[in-house]
Amino acid sequence: MITNIKCSLTIIDNMRIFNASPRFGTQLTEDEIRNFLSNSKLNIYIGTIDNKADPNIHPAWYYFDATNNKFYIETSKRSKKIENLSRRDTVYYCVDDPNLPYKGVRGKGKVKIHEDINHNTPIAEKIIVKYLGSLAHPMATSLIGSIKDGESVILEITPSYYSTWDYSEKKRQ
Repeated sequence: MITNIKCSLTIIDNMRIFNASPRFGTQLTEDEIRNFLSNSKLNIYIGTIDNKADPNIHPAWYYFDATNNKFYIETSKRSKKIENLSRRDTVYYCVDDPNLPYKGVRGKGKVKIHEDINHNTPIAEKIIVKYLGSLAHPMATSLIGSIKDGESVILEITPSYYSTWDYSEKKRQ
């Protein structure tokens, strides 16, 4: 049975923001989206399409630039993500908190692959500090080494929209 559910849409600075769960949760505001994506240590899941037209889901650490509304992900040049993105530069993404009260942001975006080591190193450092807390961590040394050796690249995702949900009990005016 298909039911007709009214979709809530807000447009802020040319960014479309949808309520992904109008019957159960509230839509996040632009500030709440930026805060959630900037401050959480959750993984981003990006969906790509492989050479057989099958979907692939890739969990990854990310950095969100709240000023420019862009996601950044470090990955190996030889990863399945890069192989898939060489054919199609569109991804679906999701960052969600699996703990109550559920909250998240998903959407679709275009990807640009950055290979310039000077561009990539500071972004990779932001990702590493976000998840590991320090560049002194042994894993950080390895990841930065991969960037500086040119073995890793940075994916820049420019979202075309945000579909959001928040199941907390907060009241909005």
